[in-house]
Amino acid sequence: MKINSRLKTIGDLVEKDSICLDVGCDHALLDIYLVKQKKNIKAIASDIADGPIEAAKNNIKREKLEGIIEIRQGDGLSTYTNDINTIIISGMGGRNIIGICKYKKDVLKKVNTFIVSPNNYQEDVKKYFTKNGFYIENEEFVRDNRFIYQIIIFKKGKRKYTKKDYFFGPIFLIKKGPLFREYYEREKKSREILISLLPKNYRYKKYKLKKEIQMIQNEIED
Repeated sequence: MKINSRLKTIGDLVEKDSICLDVGCDHALLDIYLVKQKKNIKAIASDIADGPIEAAKNNIKREKLEGIIEIRQGDGLSTYTNDINTIIISGMGGRNIIGICKYKKDVLKKVNTFIVSPNNYQEDVKKYFTKNGFYIENEEFVRDNRFIYQIIIFKKGKRKYTKKDYFFGPIFLIKKGPLFREYYEREKKSREILISLLPKNYRYKKYKLKKEIQMIQNEIED
């Protein structure tokens, strides 16, 4: 079964012997990939909507994985049980991810690993998890068609981060590489366009954007 680059990268980052809850599983393609890796991973595919749940059931049946991949229908982290040690949330907005976690904040105290791939507001996601008992263990960029996505692994624990760490990602700042530069070139360009479109009285917003542009320029030139 074909899987996209983003989901494959997430799957490859899951540790062996993990018990995973895939929140918003869609068609359960990630869950199928996880159990086929033979890393003794248990996958639980979870979604709130009937359509994705039905598609997940069909795909799991097609791959003859009934009884191996469990399907749970429910909202966000409501499908969590105490045996789960890894939660994966991918393919939705950053603030949606935060909202899901806020609604079931008690789960954050029990789970050791979150693997998230937010479509936006990555900085907010990093701040939320690190202020709620996690540190950033790893970060990866992945290209999927014309888009570049961030994948972030949070582990239970505490570390201090700077404003620059939150903006770029502390691991990304160490790794850098071509996708880092391409991603932040796009971020720089979008800010330049926004400045040109903002009315004159948005002085503070323009000032903030210019500071971010300079910060990006410093890192991609380094």
